[in-house]
Amino acid sequence: MQITVNGEKKEFATLSTITELLITLSLKPETVVVELNNEIIQPDAYSKSQLAEADSVEIIRFVGGG
Repeated sequence: MQITVNGEKKEFATLSTITELLITLSLKPETVVVELNNEIIQPDAYSKSQLAEADSVEIIRFVGGG
């Protein structure tokens, strides 16, 4: 499956949900905001949000500092 992640096309052998995408990218769900096809997805829906061929995903990571 090919999807666009943060503007870059990526190929994944098997992937079905946002949660699986985040795990594949070594990201913790509690530290990101995900937009799927221009719609912000609530964190509790990551495991229910199905990905499809040619989807566009934007992932914004929270970074702390001072």
